[in-house]
Amino acid sequence: MHTPHPEKRSGKTPSLNLRNVDLNLLTVFDTILSERSLTRASAKLNMSQPAISNALARLRAVIDDPLFVRTAQGMLPTSRAKQLAGPVRQALDLIQNSLREQEAFEFETTKRKFVIAIGDYGEAVIMPRFVDWLAQVAPNIQIQIRPELGRYIKEELREGTVDLAMDYFRIRGDEFHNVHMMDEHLVSMVRLDHPTIGDHLSLEDYTRLPHVMLTQDKPIVDSVLKSHGLNRIIALQVPHFLSMPLIVQKTNFICTIPKRMALVYADFFRTRILRTPLEFPNIPIYFMWHQSADGDLGHRWLRNALSELCQRL
Repeated sequence: MHTPHPEKRSGKTPSLNLRNVDLNLLTVFDTILSERSLTRASAKLNMSQPAISNALARLRAVIDDPLFVRTAQGMLPTSRAKQLAGPVRQALDLIQNSLREQEAFEFETTKRKFVIAIGDYGEAVIMPRFVDWLAQVAPNIQIQIRPELGRYIKEELREGTVDLAMDYFRIRGDEFHNVHMMDEHLVSMVRLDHPTIGDHLSLEDYTRLPHVMLTQDKPIVDSVLKSHGLNRIIALQVPHFLSMPLIVQKTNFICTIPKRMALVYADFFRTRILRTPLEFPNIPIYFMWHQSADGDLGHRWLRNALSELCQRL
């Protein structure tokens, strides 16, 4: 494994003379950043690899920073490159969209790939219907699902390695958009042939039965129960919603999950949906992206398409 070279450090940031910057160099920078490879960048830009290397060398001289270090994981950006990533992409998008102001996003024929960070709720409830619709109207678009929002989600949205994120909690920061797309509310599930639960779930049953719950720091269910002076029996904690109906159908456990997800699972597992004995707050669903994507016609099309789908769910 190659050891990354230390980044250049100086007492102050060198001044940048824009007359020395060729716009093509910024395109090369942006492509290397997204591809993490000089070979893939040369193929994407239809340039020879020596030309890519020469362009990178020129930009390094102008910026006075290595910008990328070669590692076993590819060309990784330096801290300075990460600082430049958002402004450079935003500038390139602004120029491109200005030159193509009247041109619409050609979703019918584009082969663009979008990366969406979304949890198992989105995978179960939103994505199946969305990709079915895409197959009919935009069959060449590729969707890559990131399984969850990790600790680097802000950086990934800022750099454009993730296009869009979905979560129950907003991302903090003025540079990020958080749009409330829909609300969910909670229901409970037990197995079809549960020996003690009929068509009605009482509060006594709810606090008496063992629960399987999603691993969380501050579960809404327990906060509401505590406000009523109650507790539930937590028998098992799992990292994903999908585990909950699998366990419930084989045990006398109970689980509490979002309603739309429960309706999906009830079609595949021997489970029954019941109204919870307490009123829990609605759960907001947010779509989030970095402001640098605002002018991207394709990104805007993706956001609008998902928004319209969520309104129909």
